[in-house]
Amino acid sequence: MRDSPALASDPRRALLLELYSAACGAVEGRRAVRAALAAPERREAGRDWSLIAVGKAAGAMALGALDALGPLVKRGLVVTRAGHLDPELKRWPALTCLTGDHPVPGAASLAAGEALARFARETAPEEAVLVLVSGGASSLVEVLAPGVSAEELRRVNAWGLSSGVPITTLNAVRSRLSWLKGGRLARLLGHTRARALLISDVAGDDPAVIGSGLVAAAHTPLPAGLPPWVQELIARAAPSEPGATLPVELVATLDGAVAAAARAADARGLSARLLTPPASGDVLAAASRFAHELALTTEDVLLWGGETTVELPAEPGRGGRNQQFAVGAARLIAGHARLVLLAAGTDGSDGNTDDAGAIVDGGTLARGAEAGLEVETSLARADAGRFLAAAGDLLHTGPTGTNVGDLMIGLGRAAVPADAE
Repeated sequence: MRDSPALASDPRRALLLELYSAACGAVEGRRAVRAALAAPERREAGRDWSLIAVGKAAGAMALGALDALGPLVKRGLVVTRAGHLDPELKRWPALTCLTGDHPVPGAASLAAGEALARFARETAPEEAVLVLVSGGASSLVEVLAPGVSAEELRRVNAWGLSSGVPITTLNAVRSRLSWLKGGRLARLLGHTRARALLISDVAGDDPAVIGSGLVAAAHTPLPAGLPPWVQELIARAAPSEPGATLPVELVATLDGAVAAAARAADARGLSARLLTPPASGDVLAAASRFAHELALTTEDVLLWGGETTVELPAEPGRGGRNQQFAVGAARLIAGHARLVLLAAGTDGSDGNTDDAGAIVDGGTLARGAEAGLEVETSLARADAGRFLAAAGDLLHTGPTGTNVGDLMIGLGRAAVPADAE
């Protein structure tokens, strides 16, 4: 991981990075898939395999499968976000590696979706297929249902990402507009011996929501209150065949990442407390709760995970929900010299940036103000990233090889001795 000089000089920030790294490492895709396939009976020894991996952690998950199955993988397709393909994958000529668009699907997502559908159809009957799905898959691959245009797809995703609706709602809509989602990839693989390993980035870890249900049929009704134009689009799409569901195993979740952070804290002699339920809803309300609990806690470490929502202005600035969370919390811990917190995506990216998130402390607001920025204006413009850059508080990690949602870690007043500051 690389970070700014301001981050590197503070032992409290170094500790936060250690806890964040422990959390991400425990749910890293290569490790998780390799462990899931460790037992010989899980690998169906002696059989040839086809491999499909889709999502932000697709590259790492594919490497885990290759660690376990090696030359038994005769063909494979890996689709991930630009910059998330591990160079090691180039050593495997049996794999085709593609990148899709994220966070809003585009032409590359449609091309990747067609490649995925073709790969599934060309798989021989009774062939063993391993499907690896992680967060981000909803945007990275798509085959549109009849009656849905690429522009309408873009509009739906832009609405879902900017209006503050939960990701479960957006993914439910996506699954109704697709010939891949809602279990339809699973149906395309119905003639094979396919199984799926999933890394979950959604609350509740429902396979029908992860990746908008690439491998699991939708089983819940659409929520009420959808805009009329969205309802009309869904009615037009109405795929003729229902989806199917593959045998599914969850190999990494946010709970596992949070538990790993707690173990890492305990190993350092620090007490930790987990906030419940998972973070959700308006990002600034969630940030206020976390900052309030951090100011009051008698524990050394405060942990929280989940996925909040942001309502974006017409022309949002630089940032993402973790950066918005960090600045929102920084307002409330301003002047508290011994409080510091991290808010970051476990995939190493946040919003429209390559930043994972940020680490803020009691001096963040003052540093931003010294650079001529006003905190309330930055939040209103969804421009938290620019404020954090000026304060020296942005966090860069690069792709982590996983994606289980967002993680918030705070250090209370007693976490680091005063003479270490």
